[in-house]
Amino acid sequence: MGSKRFMTPKIGGAVYILPNLLTTGNLFFGFFSVVKSLHGNFWEAGIAILLASVFDILDGRVARLTNGTSEFGVQYDSLCDLLSFGLAPAFLMYQFGLNSMGRVGWILCFVFLACGALRLARFNVQSAIGKAHGDFTGLPIPMAATVVATFVAFSVDLQSNPDEDLWIIQKIAEFLDKDQIRNFILIGMAPTLGLLMVSNVAYRSHKSMHFSIVKPFRLLAILVMVVGLLAAKPEMFGFLFCLLYALSGPFEWIIGWKKLENDDDIFTPIDDNDSVMETRSDLVGKSLEARNNKDKP
Repeated sequence: MGSKRFMTPKIGGAVYILPNLLTTGNLFFGFFSVVKSLHGNFWEAGIAILLASVFDILDGRVARLTNGTSEFGVQYDSLCDLLSFGLAPAFLMYQFGLNSMGRVGWILCFVFLACGALRLARFNVQSAIGKAHGDFTGLPIPMAATVVATFVAFSVDLQSNPDEDLWIIQKIAEFLDKDQIRNFILIGMAPTLGLLMVSNVAYRSHKSMHFSIVKPFRLLAILVMVVGLLAAKPEMFGFLFCLLYALSGPFEWIIGWKKLENDDDIFTPIDDNDSVMETRSDLVGKSLEARNNKDKP
């Protein structure tokens, strides 16, 4: 009896479906957040933005693991990010308290949204020319959105479930229970996060972080402690971790650990001989070729 040959099935374009389905999950939770904000369910709206960020992380990982990256997926992901991490948190801030500020309130929300759009556009151009590796230039828009989402979720949780065992939690709850205080925080948060997104401050990326200096057992112990803190008070420690990351970029720049990134080349005009519809792979190829030629003696 002849030996059987096992053929690997050709999945073809199926590898592109799963990452884009996950991106659609990102879009769904962004839209879901807007709907919940409209109905005044602010805790659910904040959690929906966090779920959208989870799907945003997963779609990129799955695309790389399955070798299913595509130009369509890149553009689709950016459009979904603008809704989930630009419009949804801006709308959440407006409905949560800034609507009582009149014109100033919606202008601040628009500033956050516009800065998020500029941040995504700059990232797309930097990716096209091969400069989106390593540290981030400016605060990533998903992190800016999660700062807003966790702050709102934390504020709502304090009002509905005050922790009577911890004195400090009670004081924070009393402090944030005043509408004027929450609005004042949102008035400062919206433009500050917007400016951080379009700034040239470098933020550490997980791709540039090296954990080799930390022994595996110690790293595991640290991660267990982080998970324990999040499990004990997810809204409070989630907001604290997101806020610390948002502040880490300016802090590292002030003390001299990081330098400001240069983004002048994002407005380089297109050559008359180049096509406006030139693909990302062609642009990356040109960038690598120019770099190799520059390195030659």
